[in-house]
Amino acid sequence: MRTSVVWGIVILTFVLLAGIGYGSLAFMMRKSEGMGAIPPETVADYVHAIIEANRTVYATEIVDKLQEKGIAEAAEHWRRENALPLPAQFLIETGRLVAEKGNGVKYRLASLTPIYVWNAPATDFERKGLEAIAKDPSKPYTGFVHIGRERYFQAIYPDIAVAQACAACHNAHPNSPRRDFKLNDVMGGVVITIPMGQ
Repeated sequence: MRTSVVWGIVILTFVLLAGIGYGSLAFMMRKSEGMGAIPPETVADYVHAIIEANRTVYATEIVDKLQEKGIAEAAEHWRRENALPLPAQFLIETGRLVAEKGNGVKYRLASLTPIYVWNAPATDFERKGLEAIAKDPSKPYTGFVHIGRERYFQAIYPDIAVAQACAACHNAHPNSPRRDFKLNDVMGGVVITIPMGQ
C-alpha cells in the first residue's frame, strides 16, 4: 500500500510537471495578435527555466523528502529496483515525453565526459557548446543548426552540480570517465532544440 501511494504521488507529479512545461512552451511559441513572434533565444530561456524549476522541485520536494523519511530511495536502475528516478533521469524522462509530442521541440542532457555514450555530444555544435559553457557557465551557447532539411535553434545551458550528491554519484559511477567533480562544477549541459521551419 505504501509503495503504491508513493508511486501514485510520483507519477502524478511527473505528469503535472511535464504537462506544465509543455503547455507553457506551446503558449510561448504562439504568435500573439499585434506582437511579433517571441525570439528563439527568449523561448529557450523560458524552456530552460521550466526544466530547471521542475528538476529542482523533483529533487528537493520529492526525492530528498521521501529519502529522508525512509519512504523511498532514488536509484539509477529505478524501474528494475522499484525506486524513484534520479533527478537527472527525471529530466531525461520528461525530455522523452516532450519529444514524443512530435512538434520538433526536444531537450536532453549531454556531457563531454558522459557516463553513457548516448549522453555524448551528438554534433560538432553540441561539442563546441559544451566546451564553451564549461569555460563560461554564465551564458548559454546558442545558434541555428540544420537537422535533415529542417532548421532549428539550439541552446546549451550548463548543468551544474547543485548538490554534493550530484558530484559524488558521477565520481563513484563505474562508467564515469571523470572522478573529480566538486560542488558547483559544470558537469555537462542541457541541450534545448526548437524547430524554426525550413
